[in-house]
Amino acid sequence: MTATPLGAYQSAVVRIGVSATWLLFLLRELPHRHELYGPDSPWSWDMARRLIAENDAFTVLMWSDGTVWFETVYALALVSAALLLVGWRTRATSVVFMAGVLSLQNRSIFMGDGGDNVIHLMALYLVLTRCARVWSLDARRAAKDAASLAEGGRAGRDVAGPVLWAVLGCVLLPATLMGGLGGTWWLPVLLWVVWLGNGAWWALNRRSPEHELRALLEVLANLAHNAALFVIMAEVCLVYATAGWYKIQGSRWQDGTAVYYPLKLDYFTPWAGLSGLVASSALVIMVLTYVTVIVQVAFPFTLFNRGVKNVLLVLMIGEHAGISVLLGLPFFSMAMIAADAVFLPTAFLVWLGHRVSRGRQRLFSRAAGGPRLPGQRRAGPDDEEATRGGAGDGHTLVG
Repeated sequence: MTATPLGAYQSAVVRIGVSATWLLFLLRELPHRHELYGPDSPWSWDMARRLIAENDAFTVLMWSDGTVWFETVYALALVSAALLLVGWRTRATSVVFMAGVLSLQNRSIFMGDGGDNVIHLMALYLVLTRCARVWSLDARRAAKDAASLAEGGRAGRDVAGPVLWAVLGCVLLPATLMGGLGGTWWLPVLLWVVWLGNGAWWALNRRSPEHELRALLEVLANLAHNAALFVIMAEVCLVYATAGWYKIQGSRWQDGTAVYYPLKLDYFTPWAGLSGLVASSALVIMVLTYVTVIVQVAFPFTLFNRGVKNVLLVLMIGEHAGISVLLGLPFFSMAMIAADAVFLPTAFLVWLGHRVSRGRQRLFSRAAGGPRLPGQRRAGPDDEEATRGGAGDGHTLVG
């Protein structure tokens, strides 16, 4: 729990999945952003301000009701999601990503489909994780610096990190003094701990990388990561357990007809022909209804058996894929699959990383038009990172 951050590949998949879901959602709703969260929303700025005064929620959109400010926040939410997806300065971008998610969702709390709740929670947890140790630009940069030091050279000069740290500090200080961080105590504390901790991390790495305080910060970062990863796992189990046990109490789930009714609602039938085909079979409806309940209730208990857990994990991912197609809820399904990914086996993720890396190299090789012998491939930073099991840190000043 203190020596190393566990689940490097799992936390990276959660980071990629959650940020990709939010990014695609924001791009999809770009033409409708003003109606969802902006000045044209039915949930007006004054109504949102009165609600937030009661529930002490955080949203920077309450700092101003101007259109320019809204467009700026929406653009920053898009950029932070893209940067978190590729893992650039992940510690800092995860904080900006969290601020974007909370700001937009708390501005209009009725604009969601259930997946927004998952993204809301995961955005908070990702701030505490070291989710860029593999499959990120931070890991690639750390691997290059390590290789340079091993050859007797020097690590690359970090310019973007201090600049980003200073800019975020210039925003955090006035926001705290003016009471713009909501009415809770934990959010300002979290932001200041992350900001000060990363400054201390950078200073120690630059001046005394072997200092005992540096080792203490490493231990604290590992503890925070492992605790947050455990909370993510517990959160997923809680979601499925509560959903399954509530379904058991419903008469439609007991008689095996619950799946039939959503397939007959026009709002949830983007493919009417396909939905009608599924709904036309009583046997298929009964099987889907009962399997859904069984899988959700049983999943938390299968974590004690790896083989059974993997089978149910495949069933749940397939269930969400079916929901995205049949019911027209792609972002809800993507958010749930991203959360489910915390339980994926490491061996499978390493294999998947190798396959993606080989596919990318083949694509670039064909694009470059260079000759390549059958079976020949060039080793890259991703291969080195996978071989080392994610030993690269990738978390310098704000990474």
